[in-house]
Amino acid sequence: MTDALTPETPDEDEQPIKQRKNGLYPGVSDELAENMKGGWADTELRDLEPIEQAPNAARRRAALSARFPGERLVIPAGNLKTRSNDTEYDFRASTEYVYLTGDQTDDSVLVLEPTKDGHEATIHRLPRSNRENGEFWLDGMGELWVGRRHSLSEAEALLGVPCKDVRELADALKEATGPVRVVRGHDAGIETALTDKVTAERDEELRVYLSEARAVKDAFEIGELQKAVDSTVRGFEDVVKVLDKAEATSERYIEGTFFLRARVEGNDVGYGSICAAGPHATTLHWVRNNGAVRSGDLLLLDAGVETTTLYTADVTRTLPVNGRYTDLQRKIYDAVYEAQEAGIAAVKPGAAYRDFHDAAQRVLTEKLVEWGLVEGPVERVLELGLQRRWTLHGTGHMLGLDVHDCAAARTEHYVNGTLEPGMVLTVEPGLYFQADDLTVPEEYRGIGVRIEDDIVVTDDGNRNLSAGLPRRSDEVEAWMAGLLGK
Repeated sequence: MTDALTPETPDEDEQPIKQRKNGLYPGVSDELAENMKGGWADTELRDLEPIEQAPNAARRRAALSARFPGERLVIPAGNLKTRSNDTEYDFRASTEYVYLTGDQTDDSVLVLEPTKDGHEATIHRLPRSNRENGEFWLDGMGELWVGRRHSLSEAEALLGVPCKDVRELADALKEATGPVRVVRGHDAGIETALTDKVTAERDEELRVYLSEARAVKDAFEIGELQKAVDSTVRGFEDVVKVLDKAEATSERYIEGTFFLRARVEGNDVGYGSICAAGPHATTLHWVRNNGAVRSGDLLLLDAGVETTTLYTADVTRTLPVNGRYTDLQRKIYDAVYEAQEAGIAAVKPGAAYRDFHDAAQRVLTEKLVEWGLVEGPVERVLELGLQRRWTLHGTGHMLGLDVHDCAAARTEHYVNGTLEPGMVLTVEPGLYFQADDLTVPEEYRGIGVRIEDDIVVTDDGNRNLSAGLPRRSDEVEAWMAGLLGK
């Protein structure tokens, strides 16, 4: 990486352009500054069409307006976060902001100003880099350093919302009167400007509303989730084809292979990929991915591609590294498959959200009792939760813009709620026998199995978005053999 520069004496009305302490050029001559101002072509983009999700975002803003009449609503996208010194993590806009705008630009803020008829929406964002003061080539966040931003007029055309300069927003909010709510945790500067105008309780009501609003997906969202899943399926195929290279290196080869697919076909991975081989499969969120991959072991791969619109898949398969399950691996795998089948069958409109979890847990508990790993009867084990030593987690969660979508929703609307058409959730039972678990026979220890699919609730039942990946043990073996040319 190279060093940004700075003028020695910026105009009094302008913010100093940030300079690295040990930059090689301490200043800019008047002649160079003047030279850099001119000789540039007009690159304004015209005749832009609105982005595909613009009408959906407008409907969501209208619903939000109806829920909080007469109140100013502030929804920030968030700011860049420092990774180390003067380098930043890749930016990912807040889910609430993306849901209401379709935009993904850092430092932007959506404001809904109350009117007598509802609200007037404005997106406050950074305009293009200033060419008069040299920001575009001198500042580390200028256009020649990090790339061109859309102008405010371009953004208006794309998003279908009036746009203003975000640098003026904080001062305007300080002077604002009347009730205000803000989505917290994304923009400290905006929150500071509203310190004396908001309360934690009222702001939480806004966050909860936006979380619950995402529970039922529209057709665009389901289409994006299907895209994410389809890319994820291809990513799993990529991994199978390079298992020999992973054996020669580590789980990181698997992580890198899947990441390539995610970056080529989407925005990123939706969460840290879990590439857990051997006993690492018993650690639910194993994302270190630095362990050995050995023939004869299982690989638990839990990964999802995030689309360019930020909807993510979340799929898990537990694969035999050498392409064939041992008898014990198959017994455990088939038990989890049977539990998942029961869970998926319980996903339908009008069913209690908990039904799919309860159905899967019952099957796993029956297997644990049948194998003599826990003393029955099954009802006693379920009542006391004794099966959880080996099942550990819930059987699924909502899915969407967040891998654990709708997380702030009220309990009565989520885990104690009822399934509706358009909801998308994962069904992911598992059995995990820790390497140091002395309560199970030695041959079980270090085996972990999870199977996870992304399920959309339909009018008459459900549809498995990730049906393109085989689940049954014999089908998994045949699929792997086909990919490996065996």
